[in-house]
Amino acid sequence: MTYRMAKVIVDVPSRETDRPFDYLIPESMAGWIEVGSRVGVPFGRRTVQGFVVSLHEQPEMDPARMKPIQELLDMMPPLPPDLVELAEWMSRKYACSLIAALQAMIPAALKGKAERYIRVADDAAEEGALTGAVGRVEGETNDFTLSHLLTPAEEEILRFVRASDTVTMNQLGAKYPEAAGLIKDMLALGVLTESQAIKDKVRKKTVKTVAAAVSGEAAQEALASFGPQARRQKEVLQYLLEVGLPQSLQDVLQALQVTAGTVKKLAEKGFAVIEDVEVFRDPYQGRRFQRSEPLPRTPEQELVYQRLAETLDAQRHEVFLLHGVTGSGKTEVYLQTIERCIASGRQAIVLVPEISLTPQMVERFKGRFGAKVAVLHSRLSTGERYDEWRKIREGRVEVAIGARSAIFAPFSKLGLIVMDEEHETSYKQEETPKYHARDVAVRRARQHGAAVILGSATPSLESYHAARSGGGEYGEFAPILLEMKQRPAGSRLPGVQIVDMREELKEGNRSMFSRALHQGIAARLERGEQTVLLLNRRGYSTFVMCRTCGYVASCPNCDISLTYHQKSNNLRCHYCGYAEVAPSVCPECGSEHIRYFGTGTQRVEGELAKLFPGIRVIRMDVDTTSEKGAHEKLLQAFREKKGDVLLGTQMVAKGLDFPDVTLVGVIAADTALNFPDFRSAEKTFQLLTQVAGRAGRHQLPGEVFIQSYMPEHYSIVHASGHDYLSFVREELKTRKTMHYPPYSRLILVTLSHEKLPLLLRMAENFAGDLRAKAQRQGWFGSLDRFVPAALDILGPVASPIPRIKNRYRIQCMVKYRGDLDAVGLVRETAAATLDQWRDAMLQISIDVDPQMLM
Repeated sequence: MTYRMAKVIVDVPSRETDRPFDYLIPESMAGWIEVGSRVGVPFGRRTVQGFVVSLHEQPEMDPARMKPIQELLDMMPPLPPDLVELAEWMSRKYACSLIAALQAMIPAALKGKAERYIRVADDAAEEGALTGAVGRVEGETNDFTLSHLLTPAEEEILRFVRASDTVTMNQLGAKYPEAAGLIKDMLALGVLTESQAIKDKVRKKTVKTVAAAVSGEAAQEALASFGPQARRQKEVLQYLLEVGLPQSLQDVLQALQVTAGTVKKLAEKGFAVIEDVEVFRDPYQGRRFQRSEPLPRTPEQELVYQRLAETLDAQRHEVFLLHGVTGSGKTEVYLQTIERCIASGRQAIVLVPEISLTPQMVERFKGRFGAKVAVLHSRLSTGERYDEWRKIREGRVEVAIGARSAIFAPFSKLGLIVMDEEHETSYKQEETPKYHARDVAVRRARQHGAAVILGSATPSLESYHAARSGGGEYGEFAPILLEMKQRPAGSRLPGVQIVDMREELKEGNRSMFSRALHQGIAARLERGEQTVLLLNRRGYSTFVMCRTCGYVASCPNCDISLTYHQKSNNLRCHYCGYAEVAPSVCPECGSEHIRYFGTGTQRVEGELAKLFPGIRVIRMDVDTTSEKGAHEKLLQAFREKKGDVLLGTQMVAKGLDFPDVTLVGVIAADTALNFPDFRSAEKTFQLLTQVAGRAGRHQLPGEVFIQSYMPEHYSIVHASGHDYLSFVREELKTRKTMHYPPYSRLILVTLSHEKLPLLLRMAENFAGDLRAKAQRQGWFGSLDRFVPAALDILGPVASPIPRIKNRYRIQCMVKYRGDLDAVGLVRETAAATLDQWRDAMLQISIDVDPQMLM
């Protein structure tokens, strides 16, 4: 006999369980279990969630020795086979467990955990004999009734469980918090039985509906049968007959001002039907989006569109890098290309880097495609995100728009993936699995024969170099370069002026605003135009220091200074969340000369109020946008000109389009240049170019002021001229000399432990083993030589932030080029290190192609 088997990845995150386990498929589930199915399976003494990754048949097997799948959790598998295959690829590429990759692809609502259910045993279901429990009365062999065997407290527990038929262990524990021992005894004796089942975090939403159950002559006879005492029931039936379709019970109650009892009585007479009907939670319920039509294409847009259309029509996998200056109409190209994709019967995913961009993009895409669009981002409630995901899985929509994780939207006929602002580091996930959405997008598009558009005014050097060199070190994708160098007629790139803040200080200006920026803001206030101010920092000030003894307020858990937040009068750590009340005197010496240094968004807001009385400032940073819908409300208020200035961190720097913004000011352009990161110049250039592009996007001309203490730095100079190519040429020289991407690839390995001396020994051991293995392969120490495959290891050294959450951190950097399995080598060495030390406190994090070196 042949048995149907499933290989299941269980949701038990550990190195020992990072492999598929075989489970028997019961006959009752044989036609339902598929690759991608979510199942509940026995694992040890508990039930856990798992994912089916393959199916096979196994002959000549003892079924008694195989554990069967316990439950099928979804009628439709949440993961189509292509996503299971993609997860396996992610596990190899990013050195993560397969369960971590699979979990990243499903909404939080489906990350179920086992719930323990308690019921009365069948033998004890009635007040009768309890076979098997006679051991409680020593020397007796006859059957005894429950009243002979149980204590009064146990009898009370039994009555409670029997009354509810089944209760959860949590409910039972809450009812009898002191009776844990009694409950365990009753389970051991078989008086109570326990079962486990997977419970999801969110259920499908239902509403009660009511509809008339009669029609025609029967309806007229029913209406005539109501007496004066049933006048309200008659009104309800008349209303239901008039509207015809089923109505929400709540709407009926409100419309007629009747009670639920009235409707219930009508249903009991057989004149109405009350049903629970499933509905989708809609985060945009009640919102009306103004319908938009495709705009005429400029000559540049026409060339780009025709090239994209050719690939879509051929249903051919190709990757395009769309390099278009700010305001050149990239979004309109996206919209028209997606429209062509939908017309061919295929589906599209649109990725945006920031939640702050989502409201404006949603408005444009809903205005063009209406209900065909689903939205996925972290600010939706768990239920809303689940229902938007279900619309995609069930084929109810053709377009999904969202941040990084929207790349896993479960479309089955994917034809196009658009990645807006492709250079943004937020596309790289900093928690496991540490994937980059760009590389995942390219891989997924290849599975479907789909096209990919990577769009940006400031493409990442990796993408641009790959387009120019045919792949380079990033040979897995070699994008085709498409360019749009002009804004539509009537709109020009804004003029940019660099302000040397050192000269401002010499001239006696100690304000955070240069004289030119001050005058520019005043002129906009007078003309009724709007200003965007960028400060890539939140809070009131950067740090708090005593000017008497030099004390700096620092986090007790992390090696980082605390940031002052004026609104709450708190000092906070932006890494571990630690907070304390801001001191009025120095905790070290008692001096009152404790001051706030640096500049944060709250402080800029306060200074604006002092310099321009009555100015209306809308501040956007992590502190003001923490509530649901905050981004949308703030941006809508600015669009409606309820604010004169939009002040914020990098979330105001990109993607936003406001016709009355004619001035952009950058308070401190040097912030990122001082970070210990080889990408600091690139990030500075991108941020300045992007925020400058917010000015003068329509008919009114724009002006930009960049304030800097390093005005001669090439990233600032080239950003002031909107000169991407000159910046790229200069930056690539440095990268090539230092063997940094795009001329190599990186793997950042971080080891952490609570004991520093022990961590140092572990890190040296890891680095030594890694060097020895690389030398045996002939790879090590050859980056400076012209050889195809080369690898070098830097470190171990202390991480830029050496301690976070009371854990010390040491890192090693692996640089490599060529076709060699550096990720596999690092993963193998990390596993060997963990096995060798067998210290539960040691953690090793592997970050492939890191975007931050922290």
